[in-house]
Amino acid sequence: MEIQKINNFSIIGIAVRTTNENGQSGKDIPLLWSKFMSEGVIEKIPNKIDNTLYCMYTDYEKDHTKPYTTILGCKVAGLSNIPERMIGKTIETGNYTRYNVKGNLLQGAVFEAWLKIWATPITRTYTADFEVYGEKAQDPANGEIDIFIAVK
Repeated sequence: MEIQKINNFSIIGIAVRTTNENGQSGKDIPLLWSKFMSEGVIEKIPNKIDNTLYCMYTDYEKDHTKPYTTILGCKVAGLSNIPERMIGKTIETGNYTRYNVKGNLLQGAVFEAWLKIWATPITRTYTADFEVYGEKAQDPANGEIDIFIAVK
């Protein structure tokens, strides 16, 4: 766990409004991933910087126990061209705590990391948190991602 300043950047992708209450996000987020992959969304994102995937959590009603929006997409050069049925959002400049996750990404390694994050006494801002799925995530059975949590 380390704190670092990250400069603002934008992503375009598809989104779902969900909540962690009653395990709802455990249904909604895998469906979002399935839609993203099966519909070839990555190929439809304009002005992509690269093919790294970002899973962003934003528009929190209060904290991680209340509804929020999950956006799955790619970093883009700008938000001037957002396709229909997609959403664009900017992650603002701020301080983030980075958590490195290694393991089987298809068998709950990311969810297990979130359980630990939720139990950690850090001062979160609940502006935007995000996961980065780069080259090390291409073998999901033995993958590695980073989770960035916005902190004060």
